[in-house]
Amino acid sequence: MRIGFFVGEYPPLIVSGLGTYAENICQAMKKLGHDISVFTMNDGTLKTRETVKGIDVNRPLLVNGSSILPQLLTREDLLISGTGIKFFNDVFVYNILSATKFVNQLIKKEGLAFDIISAHDWHSAIAGILIKQETNLPFVFHLHSTEGVRSPPGEGSSVIRHIEKAAAKVADRVITVCYPRHEYLAAHGFDATKITVCWSAVNLDKYDPIRVKPEAITVLRSRYGIKPEEKMLLFVGGLAQIGGVINLVKAMQLVTSRHPEAKLVILGRGEFEQDVSNLITDLRLGDRIKARFESVTEEERIVHYGACDAVICPTLREPCSIISLEAMAMKKPIILCSKGVCYSCDHIIPSGRDQTGILADGSNFAALAWEICSLLKDSGRAREMGKRGRNHVEKYFTWDKIAERTIALYEDVITGG
Repeated sequence: MRIGFFVGEYPPLIVSGLGTYAENICQAMKKLGHDISVFTMNDGTLKTRETVKGIDVNRPLLVNGSSILPQLLTREDLLISGTGIKFFNDVFVYNILSATKFVNQLIKKEGLAFDIISAHDWHSAIAGILIKQETNLPFVFHLHSTEGVRSPPGEGSSVIRHIEKAAAKVADRVITVCYPRHEYLAAHGFDATKITVCWSAVNLDKYDPIRVKPEAITVLRSRYGIKPEEKMLLFVGGLAQIGGVINLVKAMQLVTSRHPEAKLVILGRGEFEQDVSNLITDLRLGDRIKARFESVTEEERIVHYGACDAVICPTLREPCSIISLEAMAMKKPIILCSKGVCYSCDHIIPSGRDQTGILADGSNFAALAWEICSLLKDSGRAREMGKRGRNHVEKYFTWDKIAERTIALYEDVITGG
């Protein structure tokens, strides 16, 4: 089939797990024999159209409409993500230009016959809505995350929430990333009869502990002052309120009092960088927590996984992240924080003989500390979790399997299933 694929980020511009998802799923669908035209953002330095690894990639150049946006948005909307007017301007203009080019250039002028369009998260939802209304092509809306999940209750952008609901209403099918997220959407006004689950995946060739050289691990641990006999805990991700990193720092005060061999590496960037630094200083944990506020390459992130003894994901409301899959692929035990079924995660097996990780209450730093200590006191149990995690990912979370599942859902939409 020929697929119109609308996503806010795509290589070489990758900001989050969504860009990683987009690159891998498109390549996997191409491998199955399908043609994909991607429409994505342009920072002004990239070609407006090129073929990248067999994928038709379109990046419309943006214009600045910031002067009119304050008349359309609330102050709260303009403050989100710390980028204000420019952030919304780029998203809105990208959607309008992408929808226009898709309909007028690719369909009408070039005569390309598309079978389906898919838009991913609110960043591309408007393009999906416009194209559906203009062409009546089958439309699948992928909700990897939602504003309600990303933001504390009563906060966040009302405009984004409206866009998500509008796209879900227009779409023929809504695909989300896990069954707890399915329940969350159904509980928050989305049409449950439209929602289907299709997990994310991980590249097992890249994320393989065998590929990380022992000398690279030695160099990395030495950089953080972690001795061979000490335990390296790893946090990797965005330093935002939803990430729960503050509670993790608080938990480490309790953890290190019982396990002085434990050290935490925090790797990531975000609005809470100064808060994290201040808290580490206030709790006198500077010799136990090493914070590196950088966005590193994927290769370096993989070395971090290889060097650590466990991965901690203290997210408060979005546990179904690609981090859990990457950690398991690297044979690392994972502590994943969640609270309530709609914020849980079905990527990991949290108990029983097939256990691959631990679910903890991320809102309670003492409970999180207890779970970390339980993992540290039994190294053999932790290693077995990691091994089972790799097996679990190999069985369910490869890109080939997820691409086949995605295409099957698209075919079902096309045939009116």
